[in-house]
Amino acid sequence: MKKLADRMVRIPPSGTIMMAEIARKMEREGRKVYHLEVGEPDFDTPEHIKQAAYKAIKEGFTHYTSSRGIPELREAVAEYLKNRRNIDADPEKEILITPGTKHAIYCCCQATIDEGDEVLVLSPIWTTFFAAVKAAGGKPIEVPTDENYDVDEENLKGLISEKTKMIVINSPNNPTGGVAGEDTLKLLRDLAVERDLLVLSDEIYERFLYDGVESPSIASFDGMKERTIVVNGWSKAYAMTGWRLGYAVAEKSIIDAMLKIQQMTTTCPSSFVQKAGLEAYRGPQECVEEMVKEYDKRRKAIVDRLNSINGVKCSTPKGAFYVFPDFTSFKEPSNKIVEKLLVSKGVCATPGTAFGEKGEGHIRFSYATSLNVINEAMDLLAEFVEEELT
Repeated sequence: MKKLADRMVRIPPSGTIMMAEIARKMEREGRKVYHLEVGEPDFDTPEHIKQAAYKAIKEGFTHYTSSRGIPELREAVAEYLKNRRNIDADPEKEILITPGTKHAIYCCCQATIDEGDEVLVLSPIWTTFFAAVKAAGGKPIEVPTDENYDVDEENLKGLISEKTKMIVINSPNNPTGGVAGEDTLKLLRDLAVERDLLVLSDEIYERFLYDGVESPSIASFDGMKERTIVVNGWSKAYAMTGWRLGYAVAEKSIIDAMLKIQQMTTTCPSSFVQKAGLEAYRGPQECVEEMVKEYDKRRKAIVDRLNSINGVKCSTPKGAFYVFPDFTSFKEPSNKIVEKLLVSKGVCATPGTAFGEKGEGHIRFSYATSLNVINEAMDLLAEFVEEELT
């Protein structure tokens, strides 16, 4: 008897989670591990947000909610989108609250992609997009980007075919920290309108910007609201990864289709978690600003340390909290390098190939950890590189 569905061969394991699991096994064996592999803020969830959840639980707000999300949270998201992202969205029809941004991406792909559809993915990019597109029967086509997460116009146009249905962009970008410029966004807008394409825009890192760089939403461009699905959430900006809360913004027919999938899978996000999300958006924002300041210090420190290591080159990211240094001088696949680094030095990172074929030759390090951890890990990385290249 064949126990597994054929579609399971389409879905690869997560490269980031795989490395974390190996690291945890080493820790259980008594090894010290420096975790630079997972994009999880090391800050605690701000107290006023936790208190909102406690209050909701104590008041008995612990049952099912609307599958769309509680109305007041959708209204808060609409206000946020209007004030910060220049997007007008109807909270009744065009916003869906989800149990994490990853679920929003899954629902979006299931709702819009048919078997055989091609999806242009600006790469390197978070591994979930490849899996979600494949799970829906689509074919991800990687569009290479430069260190700023910008694309070559002729190359992009050459990848469009009659089967192209959607373009996926993640800016600020995971894993590079690049931020797509206005020229790239306008190019994507023009092609989407001309070829009648959808755009899936992951904006989870839009609060993490440095050096005065801006990152507008492509949904705010002329002619793009009706063809863009924006996904975002609370995990990164408010250090709420374990709370599992995200949202999608799109025109009514797409949100209605995504709603059907959510109703049949998770029903709704956790009730009291939605109250926490409401407080996050409507409460004090100094907590986010302080986190970003600290990330900026770490960003500068890790870039300086990486560029001081012989054989390693690292551009300065303009957003998110990752660096994606070039390790091509090693002449080995990135997955082999990170395995050696973890086993020999206890430094856990993520191979570039976890983020698509265009990520090969690079390794992602997350600087969502303390400066002490970063500096100790870079000392060990320097030792590792010297041993490997001599």
